[in-house]
Amino acid sequence: MKKLRGLLKKFGPGVITGASDDDPSGIVIYAQTGAASGTSLLWTAPFTFPFMVAIQEMCARIGLVTGHGLIGTMRRHYPPIFLILLALLVVVANTINIGADIAGMASIVNLFIPISPLLIALFFSVVIIVFMIYFPYTVLASIFKWLTLSLFAYIVTSFLVVDDWVMILRDTVLPNFRLNREHILLIIALFGTTISPYLFFWQANEEAEEKIEEGEKTVTKNKIIMMRKDVALGMFFSNLVMYFIIVASSQTLPQLGISNVQTASQAAQALAPFAGEFSTILFALGIIGTGMLAVPVLAGSAAYAVSEAFGWKEGLSLPWNKARAFYGVVIFATLVGFLLVAVGDKIGLPPFRALFLTGTIYGVISPFIILSILHIANNKEILGDKVNGFLSNVLGSATFVLMLIAIIVLAVI
Repeated sequence: MKKLRGLLKKFGPGVITGASDDDPSGIVIYAQTGAASGTSLLWTAPFTFPFMVAIQEMCARIGLVTGHGLIGTMRRHYPPIFLILLALLVVVANTINIGADIAGMASIVNLFIPISPLLIALFFSVVIIVFMIYFPYTVLASIFKWLTLSLFAYIVTSFLVVDDWVMILRDTVLPNFRLNREHILLIIALFGTTISPYLFFWQANEEAEEKIEEGEKTVTKNKIIMMRKDVALGMFFSNLVMYFIIVASSQTLPQLGISNVQTASQAAQALAPFAGEFSTILFALGIIGTGMLAVPVLAGSAAYAVSEAFGWKEGLSLPWNKARAFYGVVIFATLVGFLLVAVGDKIGLPPFRALFLTGTIYGVISPFIILSILHIANNKEILGDKVNGFLSNVLGSATFVLMLIAIIVLAVI
């Protein structure tokens, strides 16, 4: 038992990253995929898994070797204007995602508490800011990680509702492409919500912080091996949840006449065969749990990007009085995200539409950030003998090319 606890303690940033990847926007995109396309896009789950592992492993290795995040590493080797533009891109995208996630949490709580969703959103925003300033992120994760276990209800539901497992397996292993705008848009959103830029920055910075806290001077082979196991486990969990949300949704929502998920109650119906009248409660636990894990990661990765670009002191391990600019970005990103909730309906962007939009935005900007990561990961001046191997380069390059092709196809059809 002691050996098992010791092993589990060594798993950290990768597992947390994987858990936060299944945030409210991811859950909604997976549900929408099942509702709109049935099982035809199931292949994207096993297909994206090696790409996710490859990119996150590069980010983790950069953080481990350099002791800096992605922007902090680039700051020492790239032009300042490039860093500022990249940091700005991350802040804008993450802030939109924060707003969408908070709006999603507020809309689901509003089903149970009949008060203004805006007040609920403000409550979540304040709680997250207070937690991030006064408590380590691990405290927040230790509380809300248990709520994410409700996502396993999708696995149980899938085994209750699937009649044709041959069809499921076929669509899992055989890619299905349709050259229409809706199908390509779903693929981009799926790629964007699984291979998300905010996870790149978070992974690298958390690995760097862990290295500094442990006082390590060199990166041993065993450390690299453990990091890779950590990343693979986190990405596996993320893709497993993705896969079964699509399966459960494809077998339940279309039968109810739902092909476009627009409300929390509609999305919750995917769990009805398992949870019955409690399906909305179970769905709410998943949305709140993943949202409370993901929003701090989104705000934190934005703060890391800006702070490293300008050379400010940064890190969630630092107290408020030693990293005020860093926490200032956390507060700014969270509060602007909240303001987006306030104007969402006025500009015709309801919560669940905003959640889907965030995945699409990430799908568009990810390839360009991946290209930068590939360049760093192959630079011997930065990583020495810890540069990419052949497989990492193949998978990383394939991720960039495939995501770029999807964007180009969407633009021309």
